[in-house]
Amino acid sequence: MPDALTAATATAAPPPRRKLLGERLVEQGLVSQDQLELALREQKRTGERIGEILISLGFVTQELISSALASEAGVGFVQLDNYLVEPKAIQRVPEAMARRYRIIPIAVDAHRLTVAMANVFDVIAIDEVQRATGLAVDVVSSTEGSVLAAIERYYAGGGRTLEEIIQKSMRQVEAGRVSEADLAAGAPIVRLVDQLFLTAVQEGATDIHFEPEERVFRVRFRVDGTLRPGPSMPKELQPAVTARVKILAALDISETRLPQDGKINFFVGKRKVDLRVSTLVTVHGENIVLRVLDKSRIVIGLEQLGFSEENFTRFMRAIQSRHGIVLVCGPTGSGKTTTLYSALSYINSLDQSIITLEDPVEYELPVIRQCQINVKAGFTFASGLRSVLRHDPDVILVGEMRDAETAELAIRAALTGHLVFSTLHTNDAAGAIPRLVNMGQEPFLVSSSLRAIAGQTLMRTNCQACRKPYLPPDDVLERAGLSAERVAQATFLKGEGCEQCGKTGLRGRTGVHEILEISPEVTRLAMKRANSADIQAVAMQEGMIPMREDAIRKALRGTTTLEEALTST
Repeated sequence: MPDALTAATATAAPPPRRKLLGERLVEQGLVSQDQLELALREQKRTGERIGEILISLGFVTQELISSALASEAGVGFVQLDNYLVEPKAIQRVPEAMARRYRIIPIAVDAHRLTVAMANVFDVIAIDEVQRATGLAVDVVSSTEGSVLAAIERYYAGGGRTLEEIIQKSMRQVEAGRVSEADLAAGAPIVRLVDQLFLTAVQEGATDIHFEPEERVFRVRFRVDGTLRPGPSMPKELQPAVTARVKILAALDISETRLPQDGKINFFVGKRKVDLRVSTLVTVHGENIVLRVLDKSRIVIGLEQLGFSEENFTRFMRAIQSRHGIVLVCGPTGSGKTTTLYSALSYINSLDQSIITLEDPVEYELPVIRQCQINVKAGFTFASGLRSVLRHDPDVILVGEMRDAETAELAIRAALTGHLVFSTLHTNDAAGAIPRLVNMGQEPFLVSSSLRAIAGQTLMRTNCQACRKPYLPPDDVLERAGLSAERVAQATFLKGEGCEQCGKTGLRGRTGVHEILEISPEVTRLAMKRANSADIQAVAMQEGMIPMREDAIRKALRGTTTLEEALTST
């Protein structure tokens, strides 16, 4: 009688046979059976790998093969050409190991290392990397050519800091006569620009400035609304760096007399980042500004926008209306788009139709139909809104009320049962009503269609790492108009300055708001074509908290300094 081990061995199913590459490609519909058989016959004749033969015959691309392998292995596929590799990840894997196993480390945290490789089934390579680094290894797929190019780019010649990369770039410039395009495509310049982009994302910058001067080429980052100095490079690097940015943005590198606009897409880890690129010709060369759109930071919960309890209640009441217009007002860069996206995300559901008109579409929202304005093609906010109204929407977002025609159509949509979100460039909520009237809209229609107007700006907040109690100077307390009782009850805090906040004492921003609800008295003032000051006074009597007061209350709680509260409002 066989023992239990023998019986188990006899009945155990053999391990499944690992599918060959050709079989996987046929199953996924990437090549036909006839094409595979032709490639197999060629393989018998030449002895080449089946993948190389399929590519040479034009049946499939290297990207499709790598993507198929990634799908089979259940891992992601990345295009290394538009992926920002983290220098810290490179430092964890020796160059010899990267070259031997044809892998490139791309991201790292305290416990895990992400590597890109062409053969994601190479368990020996994965085990070796885990053993060498002491980290768990996550694998993503990429083409072999991309991996090898990345190894050359990030390992060749060393250099880990921006200063080292700049020095290496200068050595390449000084080495001899190299064309601008070739220099821009060289490993040092590629790494330099990649590192600048990565620094901007890691510091939470909203803009990157490449600024040519007479003797230097300067880089600055806008962080929390303020420009901070980055590296200053030798003037000799300006042409190559400029050319590299223009190549990435698909701009004409030979055109140096006229402004150009473009776009760059790349990934940092799993975060997709877009850069909107604009060039401007100056006396010292092309100035370049890149607007950073980190899509992981655009849509956040309404409760994270900095609303006070009273303002949150008012805003929620407005966005949950069945019809009417909800306006968000403020200067450029005040977070209006983030507020609207967060509001749409909150009310988004399968039982209603939401359509947006945007210029540009900054973030893709699930279930929502988003339309990109194209003025050159004649697709404006006004013409787009006419089309949208024929598509049975419940909620419409109009990126901006730029002209009288758009405002008129938005009002008409609101009065016919639609909920409309939009923005307007005014400094406060009360100013939106006279602005619409001055755009030629009837006061009665304006007041009848509006549900609420949110005025907002952004204010820098104290650094959590270095904030300490402090007492504002007497002149600041006087400017704020604070009573002795409010000062005594306050928790004033101020950042002393540390590495985390760049020695500024401030890190991050929060919203400052005022929510004007359209009451009968506000409607009466609108009908009389009252000015914004009169509307503001009545709104405050009815309970509206003005932005200045909202900012001061945040300072009293230690969210920011009293000086910052007064400066930002």
